Amino acid sequence: MKAHAGTIYLVGAGPGDPKLITVHGREVLESADAVVHDRLISPELLKLARVGARIVDVGKAPGRASRSQDEINDLLIALAREGLSVCRLKGGDPFVFGRGGEEVLAARAAGIPVVVVPGISSALAGPTAADVPVTHRGVESSFTVVTGHDARSAGDAGVDWQRIAGTPGSIVVLMGVGNLGAIAGKLIEGGRPPDEPVRVVERATLPGQRVLSGTLATIEPRAREAGLTAPAVIVVGPVVGVLNDSETS
Repeated sequence: MKAHAGTIYLVGAGPGDPKLITVHGREVLESADAVVHDRLISPELLKLARVGARIVDVGKAPGRASRSQDEINDLLIALAREGLSVCRLKGGDPFVFGRGGEEVLAARAAGIPVVVVPGISSALAGPTAADVPVTHRGVESSFTVVTGHDARSAGDAGVDWQRIAGTPGSIVVLMGVGNLGAIAGKLIEGGRPPDEPVRVVERATLPGQRVLSGTLATIEPRAREAGLTAPAVIVVGPVVGVLNDSETS
């Protein structure tokens, strides 16, 4: 589908591998007049933008000045008001910790048409790429996705780790590898057993993907020794060992 002038498209780029963008998302990217993208978007995806398209990097990175969310909203609206079709290219899915809802509300308040194109979230693709079925018959029938970005800060960004620990099912943590020790500790304090299996997937779906397994009690020192860094997905629960239980001890 060709992108229409004056419209903002929030496109989920998927978990990292450029081949995992949806057909709809690729069509918008290839035809848009402007592409406003996050930091972790694959350079291979950006090569799909049409010749002459305006490319703007608004990604947030440690130690680098970045635009605020309000500034990004204003940029999207300004580009659309120029009569451009705008592809707002976001990692994963726009509505899974992607602040896509805020961008939709801002566009609507400005009277700008906005279309959301779903993407594959790393909350699903990360575990799958590491041979972890987040649900499995006879093991787990549900899973919880939570942000681990501020696990060591006051208020934990609204995350009630006691409640998360007590909720049946697997736990998938995004943006939490830097706080892995704090997260593991809070889950144990909340009642999860120290020997519960954990798997960390660094750079999921990309050529440099690394996978590390352990338990809530052992995963943080193992990850520190291995030098695992963001982006990474953390999976907690018995499902980690369903396909290969020899890696979780």
